[in-house]
Amino acid sequence: MEILYDDLIGVEKPSRYLGGEYNSIKNFSNSKISNCFCFPDLYEVGMSHNGIKILYELLNSLHNSFCERCFTPKLDFADYLKTNKLNLFSLESHSPLQKFDFLHFTFQYEMSYTNFLYMLDLAKIPFYSNQRDDTYPIIIGGGPCAVNLEPIADFLDIIIVGDGEEINVKLQNIYKKGMSKQDFFHTIKDFDGIYIPSLYNTKNDYYTIVDTQKKIKKAIVKDLNRTFYMSKPIVPNIEIVHNRGAVEIFRGCTRGCRFCQAGYIYRPVRERSIDKICEITKNKIQNTGYSEISLFSLSTGDYPYLIELINKLKSEPLLKNTKLALPSLRLDSFEGAFSFESRKSSLTFAPEAGTQRLRDVINKNITEENILSSLEDAFRANYDKIKLYFMIGLPTETIKDVEGIIEICKQLPICYQKVHNTKKVPKLTVSTSIFVPKPFTPFQFEKFASRDEIEEKVEFLRRGLKAINVNYNYHDYNTSLIETILARGDRSLCKAIESAYKLGCIFDGWNEFFSFDKWQQALESINISKFLNEINEDIILPWEHIDIGISKEYLKLERKKSKAEQTTKDCRIGCNNCGLIQFGGCNVIN
Repeated sequence: MEILYDDLIGVEKPSRYLGGEYNSIKNFSNSKISNCFCFPDLYEVGMSHNGIKILYELLNSLHNSFCERCFTPKLDFADYLKTNKLNLFSLESHSPLQKFDFLHFTFQYEMSYTNFLYMLDLAKIPFYSNQRDDTYPIIIGGGPCAVNLEPIADFLDIIIVGDGEEINVKLQNIYKKGMSKQDFFHTIKDFDGIYIPSLYNTKNDYYTIVDTQKKIKKAIVKDLNRTFYMSKPIVPNIEIVHNRGAVEIFRGCTRGCRFCQAGYIYRPVRERSIDKICEITKNKIQNTGYSEISLFSLSTGDYPYLIELINKLKSEPLLKNTKLALPSLRLDSFEGAFSFESRKSSLTFAPEAGTQRLRDVINKNITEENILSSLEDAFRANYDKIKLYFMIGLPTETIKDVEGIIEICKQLPICYQKVHNTKKVPKLTVSTSIFVPKPFTPFQFEKFASRDEIEEKVEFLRRGLKAINVNYNYHDYNTSLIETILARGDRSLCKAIESAYKLGCIFDGWNEFFSFDKWQQALESINISKFLNEINEDIILPWEHIDIGISKEYLKLERKKSKAEQTTKDCRIGCNNCGLIQFGGCNVIN
């Protein structure tokens, strides 16, 4: 496809659309299976996502296939495409998306669903799977939202549930050029991790229910030491959200926070060895030139050999001038030693709730002593900017719990002055998000908080935190409301999401683009109360045909314990019988 480069002068950040980055692969071949990974958000966001880089390099390593990329364009580039009568194309070879055998969309957050339709529209590809014959690409959805993609199921040919590394290779090895979609679907339909919405019957009840006779068991990579991991990630030409190397040290989480979807859907924990992490890190530095590496997981401080790993990485000559970042540290797993030689700037912790009672309800399993001692460790490591994250609207939350947030903040200057023997105070920022009940958590049944309740709590915090000179940021209520509807939605929302897009809804995760009025108009024929109210535990839920390994009975038990303000121990201490035995249990932990 010919790109009219002169016309891009007026487009913001044209490098978003041109490709040619270091380590990118231009490999379009008519004889190979063609794949394009599509991220339904801007280049800067998508290129910060590790999963798309892993699968990109993985598919390009296969002898029978290749892979390119595409990201959601801003409106100015969309105008450029329309003016020049071009269809949305890939970065590497500038090939129209229509020409690929597979388009892979990763859904990291529900508010990207209209961007998905926006990309299909710009590519001149029909939205609905039953409107696309064999001349159109097979469209695959994946990512964390795959555990409930019913709100866009009618648009997708295949949904991959769980880990994508092994199942994607399997699909490439089975698919043959020119193979009909139906033959391909029937060949793969019984694989773990494969959900083909068109092959499942639905019935209209209180929810649109998918036939649950045949459960879709999530795909699991059992050994992270042996599975593929990228060694030559693409180095962006422009600044991105997380512009550094990233190495996943383990997958899954054993903590069992009752609000956290990732903590349940990514079970069980699988750890990489110290030697494998060092090997990956050295390859990444050699092949990218990054000066900073992030050692990440859902809870990095829970890696049992973290200090040993850090010391080994420090001893590597190749990493002599490399800074290590340790995101996702819990307040009870942070040690001052972890911040060695790091840039002394801001540090972020997430107590989530302001009182011990509410932390027990959500099974956060941290105490005020953990919070204050960890902050003292941070101050000793010369951090003087602290960010604290909390949620409001949690089940059973009262104004006293909200007041606890302010009380925690009052303790920080005291801790800082105790450590440094000074009258100075640290810079403190508090951010609150609104609790969104997500599928496959013990809180999947809970109601979404009312507008009046949230506004009262936000105003209480705004006044109280201002009085003690704490910066306060809070999340938009309307966005969280739509997110809840999409997170717990069913197939009745497909038409509504299409309507929202046609009304102009795109980039719904961006405040400057989000339009609640348009979403209200799109949803006016839908009974949205069923997605926002408390859900009866005994009804069949729209996502019950998906089997993530955690039993519904366990989630109900955890909810019951939350109401009794009882905690559940960390799975590393002992098995809590969540149901993973059918996946080999936690013996898959390395």
